[in-house]
Amino acid sequence: MTLPPTTRLLPRTYQPLFAHIEFRRLLPALVASDVGDGMSMVAVAWLAVLIAPAGQPGLVVGAAVAAYALPGAVGALVFGRWLRRLPAQRLLAADGWLRAALLGCVPLAWAAGVLHPVLYVVLLASSSVLHAWGSAGKYTLLAQMLPPDQRLAANALVSASASASVVIGPALAGFLATAISPAWIIGVDAISFAVLAVQAGRLGGTAKTVTTAGPIDTGRSAAGLHLLRRQPELLGVLALTWFFNFLYGPVEVALPLHVTDDLHASAGLLGLYWTLFGAGAVVGGLAAGALGRLPLWPVTLGIVAGWGVMLLPFGLDAPVTISLVCFALGGVIYGPFTALSFTLFQDRTPAAWLTTLLAARGAALLTASPVGTALGGPLVATMGPRQVLAASGGATLALAVGAIVVRLWGKHRADSRLD
Repeated sequence: MTLPPTTRLLPRTYQPLFAHIEFRRLLPALVASDVGDGMSMVAVAWLAVLIAPAGQPGLVVGAAVAAYALPGAVGALVFGRWLRRLPAQRLLAADGWLRAALLGCVPLAWAAGVLHPVLYVVLLASSSVLHAWGSAGKYTLLAQMLPPDQRLAANALVSASASASVVIGPALAGFLATAISPAWIIGVDAISFAVLAVQAGRLGGTAKTVTTAGPIDTGRSAAGLHLLRRQPELLGVLALTWFFNFLYGPVEVALPLHVTDDLHASAGLLGLYWTLFGAGAVVGGLAAGALGRLPLWPVTLGIVAGWGVMLLPFGLDAPVTISLVCFALGGVIYGPFTALSFTLFQDRTPAAWLTTLLAARGAALLTASPVGTALGGPLVATMGPRQVLAASGGATLALAVGAIVVRLWGKHRADSRLD
């Protein structure tokens, strides 16, 4: 395979990827859909604020943000019998077309003046039903089209696209929201998924003939959960990750309302918060390799505690500049967590059981952040956005302290048994 001349400027690890024509075709479409989703981080919440009845913005924002993610967890389980055996290419295309069609209805309903909050939430929820399967199809396609020694680089590149979209997408959405309705920004997201669906449909070769087991194989997930009950350390990692993601959920609801209600600012400031967070997460994620030389449990618990500390200044009515800096530092701290969590599983799991345990991990974690997001609306309505941000930070810090105590207690019991 001939390497395109323009890719010779890339680091050597990534150069062989672009010798594969299917990868070169798919990557720009994945980047486009990532940027579209990054824009929707701002647009979905902002549009919910605009259409919410007086006195109920928190409930509508919470429902809208949860609807954009939570049904994917339901779809991963409910449709497993029918979708598990479909080729990865068809899963990715099906998710893209569904997202394109239903998200595209949002600006049409807005233009027609019929975008009621209930209709808005239904469209968002319906559009995300197959998203877990689309994500599984994406990573399965990468495994199918590339040899084993190139898959890590491909996954890293695709993951970097997702992280970078948190920088580019919110900033672009914040800029566009000053000129057009956030409904039209969601329409742009719909177009990006249509591009991805078309490109996935054009893929050939092995992508059309190899099937996938999907994001969740319920039988193997059940076996994995059974094994986890006999692996206290891995169960502890899973519990820590679930609650960490759960406590992060309310932030996605409280932050846009903090910008509108507490700061009386525009969508541009909300975009700036997420842009700085995303930039920090990219930096933190790239540093994860260096952190791998450190004790993984202490570093992981330090990340949980550090993210909690970075949210506390919101409750102290700190100046916007301070909260922006804290949110950016929070992104740096948060960025490596997923990689370190997976590393803990990989280091502590027998190779024969790794796939099974990771399936169980995925099944358990699908609900964490969406459930926290869904609870964010009622919490904001009761406490106020600034207080919810600070409470999320305090609870996350308490989670880290509790995990440290449990881990030290477990080590003490283990040492006592040896004595």
